[in-house]
Amino acid sequence: MLYNKLLKVTGLVLLAFMGIVLFVASIVLGYTDTSWRIVKEALSGFDGSNAHLIVRELRIPRAITATLVGAALAVSGAVMQALTRNPMASPGILGVNAGAGFFIVAGISFFGLQSSMNMVWLSFAGAIVAALSVYGFAAVGREGITPLKLTLAGATIAALFTSFITALLIGDEQTLDTVLFWLAGSVQGRSMEQIMTVLPFLLGGYIVVMFMGRTLNVFAVGEDIAKGLGQRIIQFQLLALLIVVILAGSSVAIAGPIGFVGLIIPHIARALVGIDNRWVIPYCLLLGAILLLAADLSARFIAFPKEVPVGVMTALVGAPFFIYMARRELMTK
Repeated sequence: MLYNKLLKVTGLVLLAFMGIVLFVASIVLGYTDTSWRIVKEALSGFDGSNAHLIVRELRIPRAITATLVGAALAVSGAVMQALTRNPMASPGILGVNAGAGFFIVAGISFFGLQSSMNMVWLSFAGAIVAALSVYGFAAVGREGITPLKLTLAGATIAALFTSFITALLIGDEQTLDTVLFWLAGSVQGRSMEQIMTVLPFLLGGYIVVMFMGRTLNVFAVGEDIAKGLGQRIIQFQLLALLIVVILAGSSVAIAGPIGFVGLIIPHIARALVGIDNRWVIPYCLLLGAILLLAADLSARFIAFPKEVPVGVMTALVGAPFFIYMARRELMTK
């Protein structure tokens, strides 16, 4: 027991080190040639030069955004999978990201709401509507909510909101120009002001979810067992839904609807440390940040000198994984 715990702690330390290396690489590497020496000079003795501006105004906010968003999406996926006992659950698959994205596009198109805080509240509203719609549709029928019905309802809601976004943008070229790159999922061009807007929500979500592991373990076994052990079913489900909305909504507000991070990372974490959510959640925080930092670095060079949106990179990995998971679920039925 002590040996296994030591291994898991060692794994966390190694992942943290890997995350730091990728964070530094994200600041140093890119279209403009910089070095670690230039980064140190930009932080300690800013002189207003082009290289220093790139480091301080572009690279550092970009690396911070990728770290925060990757961690948030991965943890929200882990919470959804444990709560619904659905291995294919994630903010992207269950339509939460699409709902948040639609509300932001609608707010920009109809009301011109483009401030960071407006986008955050619009994203939260869209995420709540999408999540409640998915659960409502999945609950129809005598058998109630099942993992397969939840996945199908999520895919339907995601497709519905995506079609709404397309319909809005077809008739509004100005909004299209504003949100096109953001809709593909991107951490490029984010400012510290935007980061500070969502940071309190993200940090609050991280802190709360770190204390949810034990209860999530009980729910993963079944609601009847959780009720028998004295758990407050409805209250905890509402809290978990709120955390998913906060984490996923904040991520969409700042980086667009990046998909598949919340699907892939919880499975990797469980492969490393087992099904205990007390360990899965901290592993997801680090693995999610690592994945998005690595994807963003790859996006800078795969079509160099042009950049590919980071959402495209995660989709290249996530889409085959989703197909594999869907086939495995159908094979077990």
